[in-house]
This record gives sequence, structure tokens and C-alpha cells, in this order.
Amino acid sequence: MMAGADKKQKLKVLITVKTYPIPSAKYDELVCTAGVTETGDFIRLYPVNFRDLEFSKQYKKYQWIEVVAEKHRGRDVRKESYRPDCDSIKKLGEPIKSNPGNWAERGRYALAKKACSMEELNDRREADRTSLGVFKPKKVHDLVISADDPEWKAGFKAALQQARLWETRTVSKEPPRKVPFKFHYQFECDDSRCKGHRMMIEDWEVGRLFWRNVGLGRSHEEATNKVRERFLYEICGADKNTHFFVGTILAHPKTWVVIGVFYPKIQPEKRNTDTGPSLFDMEENP
Repeated sequence: MMAGADKKQKLKVLITVKTYPIPSAKYDELVCTAGVTETGDFIRLYPVNFRDLEFSKQYKKYQWIEVVAEKHRGRDVRKESYRPDCDSIKKLGEPIKSNPGNWAERGRYALAKKACSMEELNDRREADRTSLGVFKPKKVHDLVISADDPEWKAGFKAALQQARLWETRTVSKEPPRKVPFKFHYQFECDDSRCKGHRMMIEDWEVGRLFWRNVGLGRSHEEATNKVRERFLYEICGADKNTHFFVGTILAHPKTWVVIGVFYPKIQPEKRNTDTGPSLFDMEENP
């Protein structure tokens, strides 16, 4: 149900994206969650302090949830942005698994209103303030890795630590660890207007994979190489039907970032005229 733009609404959303948690002077700790409705419309839910949600409310990717939310007002005029009542989050069943045939079920919703290119998404942004979308890049050329500040801004860190001094938290006593690198996809679209793109990826899985490898005793260089292997050679490999979930940045509304990846295996065409070929094949999530 999505009636009444200025009123609280009960939304049913299939989660497709979770970004890496970052400190926020206004929201303490910010995770941007995005997903789609049953009709394929995109929804952005924030703020969500995901690490401190009750376990029963900690949703996974490709899991349906029900949540009471209202449209953001004031500074955020992006049409897909909603402020959730995190206490109202209710998981609806298990995530749609990546077993035989189930990528098609995911794609039925996640790709229902996909764009042809970033150029088309920019057209939509100019026309109606679209700020979320999904499309298939024609070719992914590289994952560019560059060094970044290893610590959060001093002001953010001090404010968060002070705010948490008197609070009882189950998980996030300390701010989330900052990944000391930035990761950018270089790609081109299947659009005559495309001159190539270089776009940061902010998927939670990138940071989680980096720190998982560091925790296994690997150096930072080795950990970034593992991220490259996964997010370039595997996820964007020639055997994958790779799509990018993208969104704009509130402070820079013309700037897009990759916030998630949809990457089923390409299944060879079948000659069975009764069922026809499927776009999606099985693959387990990391």
C-alpha cells in the first residue's frame, strides 16, 4: 500500500540493497537500504541503524519486509526516499534463495522497471527526480582501487563516541570500521550517448569482504585483491548477466553511485519450446 504521500504508510518491500554503514552527524549511524515493491517501484529506506536492530528485524537481501514509513520532507526531495519506523519492521518469510529458477523470481521484481543505461536514468532524474534504478552495463572494464583516509572525520567520531557514552547498545559500541580504500567501477553502457562511466561502489558486501580477509590475516593489499577477484572477475565475469543497482547522493543529486549488484549466471538457451530459455541460473550468495 502506497497511498497518501504525506502520511505514514505500510510498505511491502523486497530488499535488494544495503550500503556500508557510515557515521552521520544527524542520524548517528546511517545504512541506506533500498528495495522494490511488488510492482517494481524502487523504495529507499533511511535512516536504519542496522547493526543495532533486534535480530528478528535484521533483514537480508532478497527478503520481503513490511514496514511503516513516511516520505522524507525538507532537504530530501528524492521521490523514492522514505523514513522508516524501525520498530515496525517485520520480515515476511525467508529470503528468495538462489536455487534453481529462483534468480528469475528475484529478477521478476528487481528488474521489473530496469533502464537501458545510465543515460536513460539521467533522463528520468531530470524528468521526475528519479534517484534509484537498475540497468545492465554493456561492458565492465575495471574495478579501480584507490587509497582513502583510514579514519572517519574527527568530528564525526567524537560526536558518535560522546553520544554512545551513556547508551546501552547491543553491537555498535564503536563506530563501524572505515574501509581505507575506495572502489570504482569503470564501465560503458549500451547507449550511443555513453562516453564511459567511473562510479563508486558502496555495497555493504565490499566492506564486509575486505574486513573478512583482513581478519583472516591477509594484508590490506591482499584483501583489496580479494575484493577485485570477487566484484570484477566473478560478479562481472563473462558468464554473468550483471546489472548494477544505482542511486544518487543526497548532497550531490546529480552524482550516482553503485549501491548493489545483480549477477545471475547466464544460462545457455534451451530448445524446449514449452518452457523456453530462462534469463537466470542458480548461484549461491557469498
